[in-house]
Order: sequence, then C-alpha cells, then structure tokens
Amino acid sequence: MQGNRGPQQNHGPNRQGEQRRPGGNTNGQQPEPSEHTSPNEALTLDLQSFRKPGEKTFTQRSRLFVGNLPTGVTEEELEKLFAKYGKANEIFINKERGFGFIRLETRIIAEIARAELDDTPFRGRPIRVRFATHGAALSVKNLPEFVSNELLEEAFAVFGQIERAVVIVDDRGRPTGKGIVEYTSKPAARKALDKCGDGAYLLTAFPRPITVEPMDQLDEEEGLSEKIINKNQQYHKEREQPPRFAQPGSFEYEYAMRWKALMEMEKQQYEMVDRNMKEAQEKLEAEMEAARHEHQVMLMRQDLLRRQEELRRMEELHSQEVQKRKQAELRQEEERRRREEEMRMRNEEMMKRQQEGFRGNFNENREQDIRMHMGNHGMAMNRTSLGGSSGPAGGAAGMAAENTPMMSGPGNNNNMPGGGQGGFPRGLPGPGDYGPNKQRRF
Repeated sequence: MQGNRGPQQNHGPNRQGEQRRPGGNTNGQQPEPSEHTSPNEALTLDLQSFRKPGEKTFTQRSRLFVGNLPTGVTEEELEKLFAKYGKANEIFINKERGFGFIRLETRIIAEIARAELDDTPFRGRPIRVRFATHGAALSVKNLPEFVSNELLEEAFAVFGQIERAVVIVDDRGRPTGKGIVEYTSKPAARKALDKCGDGAYLLTAFPRPITVEPMDQLDEEEGLSEKIINKNQQYHKEREQPPRFAQPGSFEYEYAMRWKALMEMEKQQYEMVDRNMKEAQEKLEAEMEAARHEHQVMLMRQDLLRRQEELRRMEELHSQEVQKRKQAELRQEEERRRREEEMRMRNEEMMKRQQEGFRGNFNENREQDIRMHMGNHGMAMNRTSLGGSSGPAGGAAGMAAENTPMMSGPGNNNNMPGGGQGGFPRGLPGPGDYGPNKQRRF
C-alpha cells in the first residue's frame, strides 16, 4: 500500500519540456496533458527560508547579468520573468546590445534564479544568466593575525558604506593574511584605495601596513563551457589533436621537457623570492622590536622630563603663592601698625588738648586768687596805717602786726614756706616761681 505524500517543492532548474500543475495529485498519477502551466506559475519559493539572520539585502552580490535578450524586451517583461524570486530592487536593460541587470533580495535567491533560468528559452532565444561583476570590491593583503571580519569591516567603514567584509582562512580556519571588502558604491572603494595607497593604514598594534588592490573578478563556479567558447580558426587548429602524453624522443616531448624545466625554474625562483622575503620580514621584525624598545624608553624619559617640568612649575607656583601670602600679611601688619599709630597720635592729641585746657583754667583761677589775696592784704595795710601811730612806736607796732601770723594755731607753725610763718614772707610770687622746673609754692 502506498502512503500519502506531502506537498513537495522543487527548487532545481526547470528542464525544457517539464510541465507541472499546481497542487499535484497525491496518488502518483501524471497530470492531464491539457493542463499546462508556465514554469514560474508552477514553482513558488518561500523567500523567508533563504534569508540568513542579519544578512544584508539587495547587495551587489545578488545582482545578476542577463544576456542574449530578445530585441525589444521591456523592463516589465524581465521583471515578470523573475517574479517568483521576489521583488527586484534594480532592473536595467540595454536594448541595443541585448543585455540587462536585475538585483534580487539575497545571494541565495540569486543563485537559485541563475541556476533555474540560465540557458532557458525566452521569446525564442536562450538567455544567459550570470552574476554581475562587483565593481566596488577590494582585495586586502598583509592582514595581521588577529584581524576578524568585524574588525576589518570597522576599519574600512570609515571610507563608506560596506556590504561585506571577510577575512579569508584556509581549510583549518587559520587566517591567510588576505581579505575581501565590498562597498555599496564605487566612489567609496576608490577613496579607500587611494587613502591606503598614499598612507600606511594600520589595523592593530603591529606596525605593518595593509595592502589594498582592486579585486580580480573571477568565475570559479561556471567557468568556460564549450558552447560559449569562441570557435575561430585557431580553435580548430588547436583542437586537431586530442589530450595525450608526449612520446619520448619526439619533437613534442623535447619542447615539452624544455617548457617543464622553465616552469620548474619559475617555481624555484618564486620559492627563493619567498624565502628571501621571509628572511627580510624576520629581520625587519627583530629590528622593529629593538626600535620599539628604544622608542618606549625614549617615551618614558620624555614623560619623566615632562613630569619633572610640571613638578618644577608647581613648586614655582607654590612659592609664588607663599610669597603673595607673605606680602599680603606684611601689608596687613603695616596697615594695622599705621592704624595703631594714628590712634595713638589721636589719643595724645586729645590728652594734650585736655591738658592745655586744664592749664588755662588753672592759671585763670590762680590769678583770681592772687588778685583777691592782694586785695585783702591791701585793705589790712590800710587799716593798720589808719589805726596806728605815725611814730617809731607806731612803726614797731606795725612791723609786729605784719610779722604776726594771720592764723595762729598749733598746726600752722611750720607748714608754710618761709620758716613756717603764714602768708607770703617774701612778698608776691614772681615769674620765676612758675618756671618749667619750678614747683608751685603755695
């Protein structure tokens, strides 16, 4: 008993004469001959399953060249031919020369379209479908050992937008020192080529610059088929003899051996050049390490001198700051002394004025006392002269009265100047009694 089969999708190339009907019978019967449909209507693609995570879409790598187009074909017809492979981003047709370009979403979808549509008839002519050359692709050489795809893309993204950056490795995953960088536009690729050619672009700490060249566009998948080779007169002449081994002693064998010797010499020359280059690289690396050590020592010395210079400047700034502080303190001290001196002089001036005022009042009071005393003494003398005799007896009595103290008592015998007698035995005080070194005698 035959089991049921689920729906199957065919992503292989359509052969001429193959006809399928959508939703084929599950019992294995062939479709009716009258039910014919076009290949693009019979096959469908699940586009989501052909998209890698994070893959960029509509790049130069998914751009196809379509040749041998019929005369008068339009862009709408070409788009309809590729309709089952998704929406196209770019369609260009050169009607005079009969070729065009179309850009699909991803590389895988473009590969499927190329495999299915190449050499298929389109309006009576077999079309030719190939991948278009990438005019903005660069080949990078002399890559350091520790450069990854991400670092390569980051390094070349400064020149323009990148579609793809890949470091080429061998079958064991070891880097070969070569890489590929693909830009979205030719001006960006030209800018990267000129910049890296004029300068020394370094990707890591190792000071070996990379080499950038235009990438050679090679077709390693389709190659050169017999149907597209140019069959001219030289072609027929060369193809007269089939593949064979030259017979020893023949003309072909002699010159074949000479060609083989020349190729062996070329191989040896290449090997010698590679050895010399390797030795030169090792020598340069050794010199570079020694120079790097000296350079690091020089940088350390320069850094030390710079720090010493900074320390000296800091010390100078500190000393200047200390000097400014001292000068400020001296100015403050001088200002304080000046104020104290002004205060002292002001106080002395006030005291002097007070003393002068006291002296003036004292002298005025003293003069008043003297005048009063002299007035009293003159009145007593007048009374004596009026009450006494005018003879010797009277004179003696007057002298006795004059020498008699004005106030008698036990405490008035020696307290007054002039022998302890009251009054002024020497008469009125004169100017000599008030000299600068004289004490007041009263």
